[in-house]
Amino acid sequence: MNNVLYPQGYKAGYAALVGRPNVGKSTLVNAFLEQMIAPVTPKPQTTQRKQLGILTLEDAQIIFVDTPGMHHPTHELGRFMIEAIKSSLEDADVIIWIVDGSEKPHSDDVLLLESLKKIPIEIPIILAVNKVDRTSSRQLLEDNIKRFQEMLPNAEVFHLSAKTGFGCKELLKGIIQKLPPGQPFFDSQQITDQFEREIAAELIRSAALVHLRDEVPYSIGIHIDEFNERGEIGAHIVATLYVERESHKGIVIGKGAATLKAIGTTARKEIELMSGRKVFLDLKVKVNKNWRNKQEALKMMGYIKES
Repeated sequence: MNNVLYPQGYKAGYAALVGRPNVGKSTLVNAFLEQMIAPVTPKPQTTQRKQLGILTLEDAQIIFVDTPGMHHPTHELGRFMIEAIKSSLEDADVIIWIVDGSEKPHSDDVLLLESLKKIPIEIPIILAVNKVDRTSSRQLLEDNIKRFQEMLPNAEVFHLSAKTGFGCKELLKGIIQKLPPGQPFFDSQQITDQFEREIAAELIRSAALVHLRDEVPYSIGIHIDEFNERGEIGAHIVATLYVERESHKGIVIGKGAATLKAIGTTARKEIELMSGRKVFLDLKVKVNKNWRNKQEALKMMGYIKES
């Protein structure tokens, strides 16, 4: 921690962002930090593990906890994701429940509500109605907002669009107001708890989500085999994409390796944007049958941390 004197009344705390898949949690974190630390794609379950986004201001340090989307798990990886959500709720100073204002409440919203109702009353909950720009029907939007408000009537409500920035400043002020007083937990220059190699793995997986179809991308796991700095030249990264079926391997590679090259090109550009330097990226594909239900595979890919 740097030796900075923070003013009396300074606030600091953890703000957990929770919601069902694809409601805009990662987009909101990136918007607050004004840079991309969390991968974003149009497909659900882009985020598979919680990640901190640290915003240090003159009057507060907000530690955003970006979590996986709440869903009904069907494998060990899914259960790990649900546990990440629950632990984030338990450790939060303020909770932001993000919902999609352009749609009616979903069964996954109801599932998350069950956990929110167990939160101690002293922990404030904010209802952030996102994607208010996604519908041209004002009446439909108001009806959806009313439905969400009825689900959690004591929550303070904010309307926003994380994609355009509408309402984000007001939401940020609302979050800061609910944080406890205290000194920063992290150095003012730190913006995330993740190492570059961990962020790189997530960006490779999100690139696979973009270029692949159906169920294939959701059964892909990433392991960074090598992450070598090469001075002014940049970084050399070697990564393996693990799939659960032999047939998926061919789909990921594609004819003449075209699909794998496309994934690599997209991932490399995103990693370079994140790191601010040149990156050389080598990708390969291997089969690890049913890896999402294997403890050792989940440990290897960093989902389960060694105690």
